[in-house]
Amino acid sequence: KIKNQIILEHDLASVLTVEPRKNRHQSFSYMATIFRPSISLDLRPKVTCTSLSTKERIEFQKRSLRKERPNVRLCGLKANKEQGSIDGISLVEEKEINNKTDYGVVGVHHVGLLCENLERSLEFYQNILGLEINEARPHDKLPYRGAWLWVGSEMIHLMELPNPDPLTGRPEHGGRDRHACIAVRDVSNLKHIFDKAGIKYTMSKSGRPAIFARDPDANALEFTQI
Repeated sequence: KIKNQIILEHDLASVLTVEPRKNRHQSFSYMATIFRPSISLDLRPKVTCTSLSTKERIEFQKRSLRKERPNVRLCGLKANKEQGSIDGISLVEEKEINNKTDYGVVGVHHVGLLCENLERSLEFYQNILGLEINEARPHDKLPYRGAWLWVGSEMIHLMELPNPDPLTGRPEHGGRDRHACIAVRDVSNLKHIFDKAGIKYTMSKSGRPAIFARDPDANALEFTQI
């Protein structure tokens, strides 16, 4: 023991008296070799999702996905049914997510709406809502008249066919009827447009910035502000 202590003290002295011009990291590396435990331990502080804020959790999980788990994707916040709150980030294997959707869902491509008169509907969708016709989708190959209208990167497909839905007996508020929802930047500006054009509408019952209206064939439309 005395011999080992003398050797250890000699090694420590040689480390602590390293000349200033030498790299300090070399000294620490040498000390590490002296005190290196027989079992390799990871002494780095562990970072867990529970110790981070929601924003930090998302960034932490994204980095983990990019570096360590290429077959896992971020699924968003997982709600705790018992507590009714969000308790963290849920990571699910890609194969588990695609278990029921392995045909590859990408998004909503278009919404098809029936109309009795195409020109009357285009007056509403083009001149009031300001939507543009997708000229790359001609309608001459279909056995009925219609038009494709751009809504952002998606479309509305107007089809001039007998409308099976009655114009009467429908709920006044479009939110209580089947409807398509269009995201807009300014609901208040759209409200002024509807007022000027004499279009009837109702506001969202939940108080959020959204407005509901109907086209000339009573198809319900929601416009929600994002």
